[in-house]
Amino acid sequence: MTVAVQTGLWKLDAGASTVALKQKTMWNLVTVKGVFTAVTGGGEVGPDGSATGALTIDVASLDTKNPKRDAHLRGADFFDVDNHPEITFVVRTAELGADATVQVSGQLTVRGISRPESFIARLTQADADAVTLDAEFSVDRAEFGIGWNQLGMMRGLTVVTATLRFTRTAA
Repeated sequence: MTVAVQTGLWKLDAGASTVALKQKTMWNLVTVKGVFTAVTGGGEVGPDGSATGALTIDVASLDTKNPKRDAHLRGADFFDVDNHPEITFVVRTAELGADATVQVSGQLTVRGISRPESFIARLTQADADAVTLDAEFSVDRAEFGIGWNQLGMMRGLTVVTATLRFTRTAA
């Protein structure tokens, strides 16, 4: 698949995008899954085809289909929404490679702690007015000050998955 993404400004289509997480818990017997329902963002594709941009996630929008667990995840043991209401990912570079892969490098900020993050996304749809990327990467929650682990119940990395659709904005 040979693709050339149009230069210019692009805006996240929140209604057609999903950012989710999953974490093993209960000594790896249960996988907790959640979706952030409020995500915004955008970016710019330069004449050389490289892209920069940012995503902002409203942490309070996390929905695991369990209100009591969601309240705990929003609290100080985990995301501490009162002090850190947003998760951000600032894209420093995004370069389209062979086979519709996109090498993405940027800065992930969770709970006020920023760390570099790189991963490979896949361009699953592209035309003159819209592009869709799928990505999956793992995060060590402890690197972002999320160390709560009562009785050693939570092990391993948190997996983040995203399907992001961007639409071209008028110049």
